[in-house]
Amino acid sequence: MNRLMRSMVLYLATGLGANAAAAQDLSPYLTGEMRGLAVHEVPIAASALPFLRADDSEGSLADYAGQFVVLNFWATWCAPCREEMPSLQNLQTALGGEDFTVVTLATGRNPPQAIRRFFDEIGVTDLQQYRDINQQIAREMGVFGLPITVILNPEGQEIARLRGDAHWDSPEALALIRHLVDQPQG
Repeated sequence: MNRLMRSMVLYLATGLGANAAAAQDLSPYLTGEMRGLAVHEVPIAASALPFLRADDSEGSLADYAGQFVVLNFWATWCAPCREEMPSLQNLQTALGGEDFTVVTLATGRNPPQAIRRFFDEIGVTDLQQYRDINQQIAREMGVFGLPITVILNPEGQEIARLRGDAHWDSPEALALIRHLVDQPQG
């Protein structure tokens, strides 16, 4: 009986405690390029594994606690990533701040010099150059194929995912992110 009661309490707490951003109806914002965004009914824990910064120090997604994060998995050899990256910089420029940031994570074999060259060639200057060595974060988060972009809530949980590239500076993407950031949390 105790086990059944604990399960019922856990189930109820999970259902009631789901983050408001994931539980709310985002369908009005799933238009244009955002129509392919898969919104999760229940938030999914993001990886706690470390990534490497440009200076080879370690960081983690937990460094962004309290913020909504657009987390983009990409690679230097990925042609759609090359097309998408400037729009991620534009999104960061437009909305980045205390409540929101864009994090790009080069996954797999992407030497630091190749990442610097990639950013220089496409004119990206305002995004961090993080590396997911051995694709450990990507594997843990079920990233198969690139680019993949996930949206994390301020608790560090994945609330939505988009497979493939998008114009993250489109009116639809900007409206979606503004809506998420402007919603009361709790």
